[in-house]
Amino acid sequence: MTKLILNRRKFLNTAALTGAALASPAYLRRAHAQGGEVNIWTYNDFVPEAFKEQFEAETGIKVNVRLVDDQGKQFNLLAAEAPNPSVDIMTVAGHRFLQFIESDLLAPLDTDRLSNWSNINPTFSESDWSTINGEKWGAPILSGMEVLAYNSDYVTPEEAETWDTLFSEKYKGQTAYIIQDMMSIIMLKMGYDGNMVAYLDDPEKAAAVVEEAKNFLIEHKPLVRKYYDGGAEFQQMMVNQDILLGHSWNGPAAALINDGFPLGMAIPKEGSYGFVYTYNIAKNCPNPDNAYTFLNAILASPEIGAAMTKASGFISTYKDASNHLSELEKKSTSFPDEQLANLQFFRAEANDLKYSLVDPAVEAIKAA
Repeated sequence: MTKLILNRRKFLNTAALTGAALASPAYLRRAHAQGGEVNIWTYNDFVPEAFKEQFEAETGIKVNVRLVDDQGKQFNLLAAEAPNPSVDIMTVAGHRFLQFIESDLLAPLDTDRLSNWSNINPTFSESDWSTINGEKWGAPILSGMEVLAYNSDYVTPEEAETWDTLFSEKYKGQTAYIIQDMMSIIMLKMGYDGNMVAYLDDPEKAAAVVEEAKNFLIEHKPLVRKYYDGGAEFQQMMVNQDILLGHSWNGPAAALINDGFPLGMAIPKEGSYGFVYTYNIAKNCPNPDNAYTFLNAILASPEIGAAMTKASGFISTYKDASNHLSELEKKSTSFPDEQLANLQFFRAEANDLKYSLVDPAVEAIKAA
């Protein structure tokens, strides 16, 4: 396995602004005094195993990873632990920032402690969604999008140009999707604002839009094989040919493509949504120094960004990370310009309104 550029000299230099030199025995004693660990809640493969092993060897800090598969579940768990969480770093999608911030669950990010902050593409690190109340709240690491993924041995690229194929009789019992994500996509498909920002001053319209999308998914419920929660479950259903097409995040789909599975993916003409995953520091986290040491180390180079892309299938936010991908890996993390034109990013301004309506609708669909 390729060593992820964490040779001791460079690692010490990149860690210099975390508040201590890693070679200092006093620092290591202090790190061990506070547990000698960093606790991370994140998605599968977001911390490359080779990086984790070398980080632990270089710093003496044990990395404890707890896998998550849903932003809502993570929020509920963090809220239950407040004000003294067990976690140091978590993975929050940019469009969910406000929910965590307004609940006082995140600490503002001190980018002065991250000498490697400039390694992030400014399209992500300096974007509007990443700054709230004049503060940075997370380090963007990976970008993704909601796609229509399909077994290319059975489904044609032309069929994948529209979300209608996902709800066609032809593929009855051979499809799957995440209900909450599909709610936004169906609203967009119907010509509405799936972010619900347009309805901030018109809650009655917002309720009507969600009701229409809910009724569509209930009407088409007999066609779907399964509602699923996480990317690994989607991958397994595809490999087992339990399904032939489905809504997916691009990361799990790209991982299948790189493994040689006959999978295609598309951003359909009706449109879809993109999102950015970030590493965030929990308010009152137990190991703040170790958290900044970890963040600065994982931002150290484009090779690490490429390793994260290789493992997760999502698109790296690091400058020049694509230079360290194979041609197949580049292909599995890119889309034609005409499809990218159909993409917009999730936004957070109307999240309170949106999820107060969408969450009950999701439960109603499940129960229908």
